[in-house]
Amino acid sequence: MRIQVIMKWELNVALKLTEKKVIVNEVSGVASKAISVVAAEYRGMTVSQLTLMRKAARESNVYLKVVKNTLASKAVEGTNFDCIRAKMVGPLILAFALDEPGASARLIADFVKISDKLVPKVIAVGGNAYDGSELDRLAKLPNRDQALAMLMGTMKAPIEKLVRTLAEPHAKLVRTIAAIKDTK
Repeated sequence: MRIQVIMKWELNVALKLTEKKVIVNEVSGVASKAISVVAAEYRGMTVSQLTLMRKAARESNVYLKVVKNTLASKAVEGTNFDCIRAKMVGPLILAFALDEPGASARLIADFVKISDKLVPKVIAVGGNAYDGSELDRLAKLPNRDQALAMLMGTMKAPIEKLVRTLAEPHAKLVRTIAAIKDTK
């Protein structure tokens, strides 16, 4: 009786070819639009931690998916993330950043602090794969709003300096006249 139950369970776990194709197409579609990906080993994390991570991923527009490595390897084939195929070993969760390159790295970095069971294995940006130890470098990249603010500050600085330079002779003249008036 027990053997039959185990066999039924194993039948339910196996994916049909059509289901595998759907998963590969879904992940491939996301990978073709994504900016960066972080693959992390999640072995030992609790269900509540994974649920919390999925919620945070939705809020930061990061596509988070647990996929068998063979299916994930087929999904990223022909995309910018083809470079991670050889390094996909063990139970991995894939985090694809859809808006900004550092979003997936910030998500994984935040949850590495919560759970020591989450271990970043490989990171890919712009067709280049990096070791999981480079997670902090990618996580420290500014988000879109911060990058725009930095760009505006850089663009505004020369104009402000020019205005100060043009206004300085007049201000110096006024200060000189005021000093002469005070002395008299």
